[in-house]
Amino acid sequence: MAKKKRLFECQSCGFQSPRWMGKCPSCNSWDSMVELTKEQIEFVTSTNKQSSSQPKAKSIVDISEDNFTRFTSGSKELDLVLGGGIVLGSLTLIGGSPGIGKSTLLLKVAGLLAKSGKKVLYVSGEESAGQIKLRANRLEANHPNLYLLNVIELETISSEVAQSSYELLIIDSIQTIYTQEITSAPGSVTQVRAITFELMRLAKSRQLPIFIIGHITKDGSIAGPRVLEHMVDTVLYFEGDSNSEIRVLRGFKNRFGSTNEVGIFEMSRLGLNDAKSVADRFFNRHKLQAGSALTVVMEGSRPLVIEVQALVAESYSHPKRNSTGYDSNRLSMLLALLEKKLDLPLGTYDVFVNISGGIKINETVADLAVIASILSSYRDRALNNTTVFLGEVSLTGEIREVPSLQQRLKEIQTQGFTKAVLPIKPIEETPIKCYIAQEVSKVVEWIFV
Repeated sequence: MAKKKRLFECQSCGFQSPRWMGKCPSCNSWDSMVELTKEQIEFVTSTNKQSSSQPKAKSIVDISEDNFTRFTSGSKELDLVLGGGIVLGSLTLIGGSPGIGKSTLLLKVAGLLAKSGKKVLYVSGEESAGQIKLRANRLEANHPNLYLLNVIELETISSEVAQSSYELLIIDSIQTIYTQEITSAPGSVTQVRAITFELMRLAKSRQLPIFIIGHITKDGSIAGPRVLEHMVDTVLYFEGDSNSEIRVLRGFKNRFGSTNEVGIFEMSRLGLNDAKSVADRFFNRHKLQAGSALTVVMEGSRPLVIEVQALVAESYSHPKRNSTGYDSNRLSMLLALLEKKLDLPLGTYDVFVNISGGIKINETVADLAVIASILSSYRDRALNNTTVFLGEVSLTGEIREVPSLQQRLKEIQTQGFTKAVLPIKPIEETPIKCYIAQEVSKVVEWIFV
């Protein structure tokens, strides 16, 4: 008698093993290994066979390039993040915290495309058609070319797509959809992988662009197996405070363009709209308070003046270090540097750093502004609201030059600032008055100019 084949799968990361284990060796999670049923094992085996059947290798010089066809989404900011527009046959995943605006943005885009003459199918497994209709009324997205389908079965979705010539498909959300071929619950690792594989096949075979909304976990990553992000063509994340009107859409993966660009949206009564003017949304134009400093960060090809806020207060227990929108490990490094180079007793102070506007800084150009804001708060003295700080700080206390300096200085001039503290004199002439500081100890000389 043939021995029954057994297969166990981690519900956190999708790792598979022929035997049960208490701890997953891939993601180190406990009690996450679940035995797959016979149907699930057959599906996994068939999927692996399909993905492993590849044609013979060819020389790269004999392969012709693919010409991607794009069309506009109706939103300039979304087109910017996507690399120039929606690509035919692309599979795009959008994630973000609850209430950040994922469904609102895609329903708005669906309405704009429907008005432009494209046939759009919006599939919702979380809300009723009546609820979506209410939101569509508010977003002014009502149009005969926009179709709603309130189901969670993948087979029904595939049948609907096969019967009509849709030009865009939106799935809200991937964790609520399930296929009848697998008996596990919607949102499980096997279900999500199977559905994503089928949607990818559907997108490529019919040249149908598909947008997928994905839930996120407590640590901010897309819920479900990591293979979900590997299979899709584009991964976009919403950032920002849900209580703020400004939302940032950032690309983390894009097979058809750059991941450096970000889209900035403004939440209004009519939904998420392209922010018309974002130049002054991330800093206070009026007099700066003690603990605030200005810098310029590059979000893709767009320079943004942002305000760095710091609070330094005496600690009555264990000193706290907390940062929002800035790397906490880098903050600890800068504080240790200030103690060593400037003899500041920050070891007995609580230090909090915040980047205004809900934006997250991914470059080191803000180091000098962070130090300036900390010194301003420590001395309880406001900085000059016409001065901008640019520079990366090393472990030795050296201030290093930053890339795209001329572009940043041009933005500083456009916004009406007149002074800048820099590590090096700019090559081109500029009306901005530049103060050169190449070491942290020299910053004190120019910090309140």
